[in-house]
Amino acid sequence: MTHSKMVNVMRAQFENLIILEVSFPKGKIQVNLSDGRSVALPLSWFPKLEKADQVSLSDFELSPHGHGIHWPKIDEDISIKAFI
Repeated sequence: MTHSKMVNVMRAQFENLIILEVSFPKGKIQVNLSDGRSVALPLSWFPKLEKADQVSLSDFELSPHGHGIHWPKIDEDISIKAFI
């Protein structure tokens, strides 16, 4: 497979990937993705989230296409790209 074909395949796979669930195990943000992966990142990578209380963390919205997470009360957005 040529490089350009591989890039197109990877792009198509990414475009079909969505965030299904978001949770906050101790000190982390974890997402479950539509391809079956579960990815956790340290909250310390996202200072606004790290400082937020549990109520504010739980008040998030998934973007319409499932490619991002938005916290209206703390004005924070994270793209699915942060997790892959």
